[in-house]
Amino acid sequence: MATDWAWARRAWEKWAPKHVGPEGKQVQAALLLNYDPSGPSRLLPVIAEQEGIRLTAVDMQPFLDFVKRGNLQTEFFSIRTNQYLVTSIHENWFCARCVNSTKSGGEGAIVMQIGAYLLISMYDGSLASASLAMVATDQFAVQFNRRTH
Repeated sequence: MATDWAWARRAWEKWAPKHVGPEGKQVQAALLLNYDPSGPSRLLPVIAEQEGIRLTAVDMQPFLDFVKRGNLQTEFFSIRTNQYLVTSIHENWFCARCVNSTKSGGEGAIVMQIGAYLLISMYDGSLASASLAMVATDQFAVQFNRRTH
């Protein structure tokens, strides 16, 4: 597990400065959460890394409970005051739109399971923004998965 953590940190440090930040970046905020449903979660911090947002383990526990329940199509999830509805589900990732956004273009999130982690990429905007955020999220997965090849 220590090897995974060291690798995840290196991948994060390469990826986050290029892709996460204020306007002009593909992702406005991102979180890397420790998530191994088969492992002893109490031994690890919930939030491994975060950029563009400051949350605590308490903030993220409802989201992790949502993921563990597995009712992605029938429930909303919240991150801070934003409520999200899942719009598409794929093998190891899903997309969601914020249903109470105050931004004119809306907001969304991409959640991808990468190894024993969940990467949450949050973006502002609609279809074009979602596509750019997906590319950035996928680039983190590619960097992270390079250690196995």
